[in-house]
Formats: sequence, structure tokens, C-alpha cells
Amino acid sequence: MSAGQGVRRLAALLALALALAPSTALAITPRASLTDIENDVMCPSCRESLAVAESPQAYAERNYIRGLIAQGLDKQQIEQNLVGQYGPAVLAKPPASGFDLTVYLLPAAVVALGLVVLAVVLPRWRRAARARLAAPRPVAAGLAPADARRLEEDLARFDSGA
Repeated sequence: MSAGQGVRRLAALLALALALAPSTALAITPRASLTDIENDVMCPSCRESLAVAESPQAYAERNYIRGLIAQGLDKQQIEQNLVGQYGPAVLAKPPASGFDLTVYLLPAAVVALGLVVLAVVLPRWRRAARARLAAPRPVAAGLAPADARRLEEDLARFDSGA
């Protein structure tokens, strides 16, 4: 067998192995890290992020997470185990379902409502301001005609910026 035939056979075997390998074996899943997980979960007794919690419960939870990482679980599996162990309150972000969905939808609805209100009210304010500027100014009652004329001239000079 020549060297060229050996290389071709090796390439064919490698191609066959890749074709038969499950796609999950080819996908590289990032290894979970304690710092990444503890930023996304809470200490159930302290009710604060596990990254800053210093209670005995927080230390026990960190050790539990380290054990799950040592078993080779990914972040999502570890979070599922934590929910099974400590309940859904252990997650820093509420699930996007049921009543908890309002946490995600309410801010967007408030922003949309604010934009609609601005789109309706702002043109009205601008029209009212233009109407006030275009309307003739009332002359103060009780002024002599010469004083009223002089007042109008001074106001016109002030408005023109002279």
C-alpha cells in the first residue's frame, strides 16, 4: 500500500466517523463556571445574588454548584437542579410565563404608551404655542392711546430682536 492510499483511507475513515457521530458530540458546549452561575442565581435565605451572599446557606449552595459542575452538567442543567433543590425563587430572573411574564411585558407597554401620548400631545402643544405667538397682544386697559402705541412699538422691537 502506498502513502497516498493510506492517506485516502484515513480521510475516508475520518469522514465516515464524522458522518456517523451524533451531532451533539460534535457541538462544543461551553463548560459551566461557578462565577457565571452565581451571577444568575439567588441565595434563598439571604434573598440576594449568590455572587455577593455570605451566609452559610450561600456557601452550601456554592458547594452544591461545584459538585454539579464536577459532574459535567451545563449551565441550564445546573439551574434546573437548583430549582429542583431550592425552588423557583433561586433564579435571579423570573420565568417568562404566567404572571411573571408581566416583568418583561410591562416596561415595553409603558414605553409604547408614553410614545403614543407624546405623539398625540406634542403636536397639540406646538399648535397652541404657535397660536399664542400669532395672536395679537391685548393692550392694557386704561392706557392712553399714545402710551399703548409706544408699548406696541417697544414690544415689536423686542420681538424682532433689534
